[in-house]
Amino acid sequence: MSYYFSKIFDGNFDEAIEKVTAELKEEGFGILTNIDVKETLEKKLDVDFPNYKILGACNPEFAYKVLQAEEHIGLMLPCNVIVFENKSGKTVVAAVDPNASMQAINNPNLGEIAETVQGKLKSVIERL
Repeated sequence: MSYYFSKIFDGNFDEAIEKVTAELKEEGFGILTNIDVKETLEKKLDVDFPNYKILGACNPEFAYKVLQAEEHIGLMLPCNVIVFENKSGKTVVAAVDPNASMQAINNPNLGEIAETVQGKLKSVIERL
């Protein structure tokens, strides 16, 4: 089982960030964190790195449900979505598969929620 789903975006990096943010919003997700890996690695290690951002997406309704079912689940939140330029110069958008994440947790109450969130994230990626 893969731990993510992804798609090559037909556009540039900044357009991908804008589009994926809008599509996540359509599915009820907000962006809690926006980590610019390129900028961080340039500052901390003085290395050149391609554009790469990690967006921490959260759907408050589902976050609340999983936190009620499993108090340590915050270790797995938010749902990460990445946007990066691959070695071929193409822009890739990928989202974590919550079903893969939840396999490590022995709590049957999380399965249905993970399925629903998975469907929402897959829809976002497919619409790009």
